[in-house]
Amino acid sequence: MASEPPPSPPLPLPEWASQPCIMGIDEAGRGPVLGPMVYGCLYCALSYQKTLSTLSFADSKTLKEEKREELFESLKADESIGWAVDVIDPRELSDKMLRKNKINLNEISHESAMELIRKALNLGVLLTEVYLDTVGDTEKYRVKLSERFPNIKFVVAKKADSLYPVVSGASIVAKVTRDRALRDWRPDETADLSRNFGSGYPGDPQTKAWLEDHKHSVFGFPSLVRFSWGTCTSYSKDFVDVLWESDAADGDESGKSSKRQKKLTSAGFTTVKKRSEDTESSGKGRCKFFQARKLELLSQF
Repeated sequence: MASEPPPSPPLPLPEWASQPCIMGIDEAGRGPVLGPMVYGCLYCALSYQKTLSTLSFADSKTLKEEKREELFESLKADESIGWAVDVIDPRELSDKMLRKNKINLNEISHESAMELIRKALNLGVLLTEVYLDTVGDTEKYRVKLSERFPNIKFVVAKKADSLYPVVSGASIVAKVTRDRALRDWRPDETADLSRNFGSGYPGDPQTKAWLEDHKHSVFGFPSLVRFSWGTCTSYSKDFVDVLWESDAADGDESGKSSKRQKKLTSAGFTTVKKRSEDTESSGKGRCKFFQARKLELLSQF
């Protein structure tokens, strides 16, 4: 994603942060095939909890966009509240989920939540209680968090964003940040990509039409797309087959070459007929995709 996440609260920390504090953590964009997944947190002094419940925070999915924006601006202006975000780029999600030692979405989510906790502690916030929505097995997640941060009480619950105002506030932080990231998205590949991609969810007809219109037989999908999602598999049937030199060398020794090639092709990693080295090294005729990334042909590593 080209847009940068909004800044977290500046240092130095206010006096209340040295008192016992609570934190809520929630995510936005776990299910969509487009755009980043965003984890957001909100924290405040334990003594501010009653006031927090009067601020009209609610599960962000139940609020209209205008109301979410209004609440986000109000919590940013509230000096008794701190917040932060972790924006996970779609390319990072796909990379982790497709690498040899795969990292699944639950693990990515857990690590993002723990990173937000770690950052708050490193800032000097005295966290004593943290509330989160469940990801995977509720009790296993709670134990995992408790082992990592033994001095904090963790409450992991389904629909936490509807039960605890501190999590509701975090859900607003995450949702507004993701909405703005999508709204401000500027494609790396080319400037003429349509922005009418709908909600980004796999079942959205507008999203499916956008994927169909923006697939590329050589380069797969634009960087906005989580190409590791199963949703993308059906669009890869028209992609160009891959022949990797390393696969060809390994193919005689093991039967794994074609299997590896198939996986890479379905993920959108494809190639074309080899150009002459003179043409490639000069940059003439090189695809804009490579030019934008300053990629060149190397004769040796």
